[in-house]
Amino acid sequence: MATFSHTLLLLSLISLSSLHIALSDSGSIGINYGRIANNLPDPSKVVLLLKSQNITRVKLYDADQSVLTALSGSGISVTVALPNDLLSSAASNQSFTDTWIQSNILPYNPSTKVEAIAVGNEVFVDPNNTTQYLVPAIKNVYASLVKYDIDSSIKISSPIALSALQTSYPSSSGSFKPELIEPVIKPMLNFLKETGSYLMVNAYPFFAYAANTDTISLDYALFNENKGVTDPNNGLTYKSLFDAQIDAVFAAMNALNFSDIKMVVSETGWPSAGDENEAGAGEANAAAYNGNLVRRVLSGNGTPLLPNESLNVFLFALFNENQKPGPTSEKNYGLFYPNEQKVYNIPLTKEALQNWTPTAVNGSKSQVETPPAAGEVSTSNDGQTWCVANDEAGEEKLQAGIDYACGEGGADCRPIQSGATCYDPNTLQAHASYAFNSYYQKKARGSGTCDFDGAAYVVTQPPSTCFITLTTRLD
Repeated sequence: MATFSHTLLLLSLISLSSLHIALSDSGSIGINYGRIANNLPDPSKVVLLLKSQNITRVKLYDADQSVLTALSGSGISVTVALPNDLLSSAASNQSFTDTWIQSNILPYNPSTKVEAIAVGNEVFVDPNNTTQYLVPAIKNVYASLVKYDIDSSIKISSPIALSALQTSYPSSSGSFKPELIEPVIKPMLNFLKETGSYLMVNAYPFFAYAANTDTISLDYALFNENKGVTDPNNGLTYKSLFDAQIDAVFAAMNALNFSDIKMVVSETGWPSAGDENEAGAGEANAAAYNGNLVRRVLSGNGTPLLPNESLNVFLFALFNENQKPGPTSEKNYGLFYPNEQKVYNIPLTKEALQNWTPTAVNGSKSQVETPPAAGEVSTSNDGQTWCVANDEAGEEKLQAGIDYACGEGGADCRPIQSGATCYDPNTLQAHASYAFNSYYQKKARGSGTCDFDGAAYVVTQPPSTCFITLTTRLD
């Protein structure tokens, strides 16, 4: 899974061909089955869990024999993986990939429905510098599939991280990093086109939001109602960071004349818990993101750039994984606890969507709260806070607060200048909220930094105003 360190680009992501749970005219939802934990249920129980949730596609991070055996006869399609540490061997000799296919595919296929092989994972950011091996490894794996006459039923791809993009805003200007284009991006896209496969992309709006809380609206990141962001190049309006990310990748592909290659979102999710500095992590937000994403995908609509392309997504992840390294969030992306109980309730089918609202199991809701009275602090379970203007403070205090925040306070008030992205609504209250929150976030939400002589108060759900919704700038 992508880690926080490779996510500072605001936009990028994608999807299409490979997962299933829905009707034929809509997109589909699958799930990643990671196993970096010591307390997970037996694979046979996991298969029963998947079937009980109507999940018909699953993605692995290896080709574990016990899992592939458990999936036999289940009707669940599976994407297996050749890990990064095998890329060098796979690239050097087809005999290695022949043996790998013999051991990991042939004994199980077709009883176990292997539909794809992910060769490596986020190879471009692998600290072991395996990028040079990726395309040769892909070609050797494919040659082995051809050798055993199973190339028509099993696709090959490789999940890329969003950091493969050089430019992601605006979406229409999406482009890949120049140093990757000739050595690996073009050869890989050529292979995908020639074999009728698709590009896999791992994308996490959570990372972009957590790194840019002063400019990205939580509503925009969670698919909640918001004003949207307009692409200045083509006038298209984006109502979610997810869609903007998808179209940035589509644009990057198009810039290289590969607009006809389909894409699959091989990972996306939101953590139900995190460290204190991981803004937005929490059950309510995780339920909102994943539930709204499912609704978005199963609606059958495409993105603003490609409205007729339905979306296909693998959620990350099936379980919380207690042995994953990194911050607390890395251990808490699961829809289920290891005891198979839900972390929060979300729908996975169109039928289940009918009466669904994003509610965590513990009862917290992902909704914007009514602003508290002056001087009070609203409460929620998410741990993140914002600073907004107190409309009752009076114009004099609001203006004095703006003057301080944008002057001596060092807040970034450029977006509320005349003609800038957040100038409208052109009201003292809206501009004050933007300035106060920019200062508050700049000061790491420290105690006493959201006061402005009584002109501001702290909330724990962001209001749907431009000061937090609009995020059209890279850091």
